[in-house]
Amino acid sequence: MEETDSADPPAEAMRLPTRKFAAMGVHLLTASGAVFGFFALLEIQRENLALAMVFMLASLAIDSIDGLMARRLAVEEFAPQIDGRRLDDIVDYLNFVIVPCVFMWQASSVLAPAWLAIPILASAFGFSQKHAKTDDNFFLGFPSYWNVLAFYLWLLDFSALAGTLWIVGLGIAVFIPYKYLYPSRLPNRNLRLFTSYSGLLWAIVIGWAAFNPELSAEYHVVELSLAYPALYLGLSFKLGGLHRG
Repeated sequence: MEETDSADPPAEAMRLPTRKFAAMGVHLLTASGAVFGFFALLEIQRENLALAMVFMLASLAIDSIDGLMARRLAVEEFAPQIDGRRLDDIVDYLNFVIVPCVFMWQASSVLAPAWLAIPILASAFGFSQKHAKTDDNFFLGFPSYWNVLAFYLWLLDFSALAGTLWIVGLGIAVFIPYKYLYPSRLPNRNLRLFTSYSGLLWAIVIGWAAFNPELSAEYHVVELSLAYPALYLGLSFKLGGLHRG
């Protein structure tokens, strides 16, 4: 009986391949965001901005959940050969900077393509900052949500001059050490769930508005959806503020 027990592999050893497989699956999920970014670029080229926006929202959804999954599945322990943070930064730079810049140019949201050098350069420095995130889990400086700006400039039909001014202002904000909310790292569980689910609702609403412009204009759906970005900024102001470290 004792020999049979010693021959059986420990339960932990049996679970190890599963844990490693799950950890690699999280890395694959993160990397898949780049695929959605590529599809978004194809649709932008075809001038199908509504569908491009759906792909951009899909990549945003992946970015909002992969970090939480990585922590729960202990990715750093079971798939340490891949740097998840570096992978995430690569995908985010594509989806939150490059794709939105191409989107804004195709949507005629800027006066000239040269103005788009501002988000491209500012975010390149922003992403490479050693302290891009604070010790208390906030983004430091405007967190390069150029995709959100691109959505609203197009959906609300801002003029090219207004779009350019927004780009200049937010480009400067990248370097101002103000703390912005990191929703998936909020310590308060209820607040974390509230921001997550309201963010999901926001994505559904503006995705719907992109395909139903006349109906959404009649009921001011896009304008009402600004409540979520306002909530984000309000919480950042209340919980974050100017970093003095």
